[in-house]
Amino acid sequence: MGKATATTKTPLFCQSKLLCFSLLYLFTTLFLAFYHKVSPNNCLFRSSPFDPIQSPLFRYPPSYGEHKYATTATHRHSCSSPVFFSGYGKVAEEIHNLCKNSSAFLPALKYLQVKGDTFGGNLSLEERISYFNHTNNDINVPCGFLKEFPVSYSDRIAMESCNGVVVASAIFNDHDKIRQPIGLGSKTLEISCFFMFIDDVTLQGLHFHKVIPQNSPDYKIGVWRIIKVFSEKLYENPAMNGVIPKYLVHRLFPNSKFSIWIDAKLQLTIDPLLLIHSLVVSGDADMAISKHPYYIHTMEEAMATARWRKWSDIDGLTKQMEAYCEKGLQPWTQDKLPYTTDVPDSALILRKHGLGNNLFSCLLFNELEGFNPRDQLGFAFVRDKMNPRLKLNLIEVEVLEKIAVEYRHNLKKFGDIMVGPKRAKRPSQGHLFLNQSRCQNYLLTMWG
Repeated sequence: MGKATATTKTPLFCQSKLLCFSLLYLFTTLFLAFYHKVSPNNCLFRSSPFDPIQSPLFRYPPSYGEHKYATTATHRHSCSSPVFFSGYGKVAEEIHNLCKNSSAFLPALKYLQVKGDTFGGNLSLEERISYFNHTNNDINVPCGFLKEFPVSYSDRIAMESCNGVVVASAIFNDHDKIRQPIGLGSKTLEISCFFMFIDDVTLQGLHFHKVIPQNSPDYKIGVWRIIKVFSEKLYENPAMNGVIPKYLVHRLFPNSKFSIWIDAKLQLTIDPLLLIHSLVVSGDADMAISKHPYYIHTMEEAMATARWRKWSDIDGLTKQMEAYCEKGLQPWTQDKLPYTTDVPDSALILRKHGLGNNLFSCLLFNELEGFNPRDQLGFAFVRDKMNPRLKLNLIEVEVLEKIAVEYRHNLKKFGDIMVGPKRAKRPSQGHLFLNQSRCQNYLLTMWG
């Protein structure tokens, strides 16, 4: 009889290669799903200290509703950048070095320093146009601040201490929510500062929702330092008060080198250093701004402004367009290239605080005070007439949609009823009555 030999039995589930691979795939998937769930930034294997920080920067009270009413349902995955950017570490270092090199932003624009009845001086059109051709840098350009900008001393010191990239926004008349940017890198808050300008009406709303304490002398919400503006000392129109930080940011923050203006209806989803580097620094631009999604001619925007009552003074709009026509405003044609449109979407503006941007911003602010705060109407007129020419990066609409999320404005409460903006009725034609003799050439060219 032969000897019995001991044999080791292979487990049944290992006898099938397909079953083995299936189990391996299952356990790997479960592990990755668990890791993604518990990871603070919801990303897979992103351990670099320079990776964007995705954890929430501030916890709002539930009643505030900062994420209600997004205009798009698109879910932005925080682990991937939708726009091509250079590596964050190199970008942060380059921006930091640029901000330390003041000579890169020379020559500096000189400003008119006199006292005026209004913040901007209320100059006539002829006076404003006289500053468009800036060939002598010894000329002092009117650029607001003919009256004091009414903020506290501590806020003024904080604004002057910002010497890198400033991200600015404003909410007047409690028109929007304060939303935190997402996707900030680990070095960003060392190089950037975030300022939100508000008035007393907005402050009362923040107190009501207990977003900030009532007795604090300096307000901070997440990354945003809150600057209370005593707006009753400025303009009656809240929109015009919002124009000051939007276009005179280089004067409010005299030591900053770059800026990003973001309307409060937007939430930034890409690190501001990456945006500045990709859209301004890389192309040596003075300013980067998105194209309008629908219009390319100034007159189209003016007609829409009148038609949908975006500005109630229709006679004022008519006089503005007729004045611009008389002074040589032309519709967009290929002769204006490399400018690819006359109408921007100014909800997001990226700037280098050099001569070109600062001059353009001052000149446009003067137009807004002279006519109305609808900045898209004076944009092409100033851009085309000013000298030196503005180095402008007009970014595609799809880029704006990828780097920011847009929300609707606040609903207003009257008693127990929440009321939103009234649905616009389809208007009759002919709200903007233009003098054909003044704008005939413009209209004929625009309509072909």
